[in-house]
Amino acid sequence: MQAIDIEGASRKSTVLVGERLQQLGRYLPAGRTVIITDENVLRFHGKEFPAFPVLRIGTGEGVKTLDTVRGLYQSLVALEADRSTFLVGIGGGIVCDVAGFTAATFMRGLRFGFVATTLLAQVDASVGGKNGVNLEGYKNLVGSFSQPEFVLCDLQFLRTLPEPEVVNGMAEIAKHAMIADAAMFAFIEANADRALALDPPVVERLVRDSVRIKGAVVDRDEHEAGERRMLNFGHTFGHALEKAGRFSHGEAVSIGMALAAAISVRRGRLSAAACDRILRLFKLLHLPCAASIDLRRLADAIRRDKKRAGDTIHYVLLDDIGKAAVEEIGIDELMRLASDFPDIIRNAS
Repeated sequence: MQAIDIEGASRKSTVLVGERLQQLGRYLPAGRTVIITDENVLRFHGKEFPAFPVLRIGTGEGVKTLDTVRGLYQSLVALEADRSTFLVGIGGGIVCDVAGFTAATFMRGLRFGFVATTLLAQVDASVGGKNGVNLEGYKNLVGSFSQPEFVLCDLQFLRTLPEPEVVNGMAEIAKHAMIADAAMFAFIEANADRALALDPPVVERLVRDSVRIKGAVVDRDEHEAGERRMLNFGHTFGHALEKAGRFSHGEAVSIGMALAAAISVRRGRLSAAACDRILRLFKLLHLPCAASIDLRRLADAIRRDKKRAGDTIHYVLLDDIGKAAVEEIGIDELMRLASDFPDIIRNAS
C-alpha cells in the first residue's frame, strides 16, 4: 500500500493505493459516519461495510442529478445529521461525484472520504476534489471543489469489473501518460494486454502513476485556473459525445483524445508519428478512435461546456507524448477543425 498526499487549499487529501475496504475504520474520525453507495456495490459488498447508516442511490449516469442529491439531503435530515457527521462514498465515479457534492454542500460542508471501487474512480473521479452532478444531461454543470480527507483505492474490487469498465478506466490512465509522462506511455504500450487483464503489479503501477500525476497537477492548481486544464485532454469533445451520443465516459474521451491528437498535428504541434503511436495504443486498449454523430448536437453540447469562455474554449493539445499545452480556440473554429477529420468524427445528421 502506498499513500500519496494532495495538498488542497481546503484540506490535505491522502490517496491510499492498495488499501482494503476492511481497513476503512482506521481512517474514520471519532463520531458519526454515514455511508453513501449504489445498489450494485451494496448488493455485492455491503456485508463488508462497517456498521453505519447506509444511503443507497441508483446506478448509471441518469442518477447523477440534483434530484438524487436532494433525496440524500432529505435522508440526512431524517438521520439528524449535523456538521460533525462524516460522509463516506463507497463506489465508482458516479457515487464519488454525488457523495462529494452532497458533502460539500449539505450544511455548508461536511468532512468526507471515498472508497473507490472502479478503475475509473481510482485514477480519476475520486482524486482531486472536483465533485458535481449533471444538469439536463450536460456533464458536471453543477459542482464544487472540495477535497476528500482520504481515498481508499482497494485494488481487489477491480477483479469483479466487466471488461468495458476496465477499458473505461484505461482511457483516463492513457490520458495521464499522454499529457505528462512519456515513460508511462511506453510502459502501457509494452504492457497493454497485462493491463487489460488487471495483472496486479501492472495495474497497481498504473493506478499509482495516475494518482501521482493528477495529484501533482492539483497541488499546483486546485481550482483549474491554469495548469489543471490539461487534465481535460480529450474531454471537450468527450463530454459532448456523452451528451449527444451513446458512449461511455472512457469511449467518449478516447475519441476526444484521438481528435485532439489529430488537431495537434494539423496545428503543427505534434508529429504524425506520435499521433500514430497514440492511435495504436487506443487499439491495444480496445478503445475507439471514431464516432458517427450529429455535428449540430455535438456543437450544441460543446457550447454548454463548463470550460467555455464566451465564444472560445480552453482546448488541450499535445506538443509531444508526455507534454500538453492549452490553447484558447473559438468554438466555431473547433467545429470546423473537427469536420476536417471525418475518419474520427463522422456527421450522422
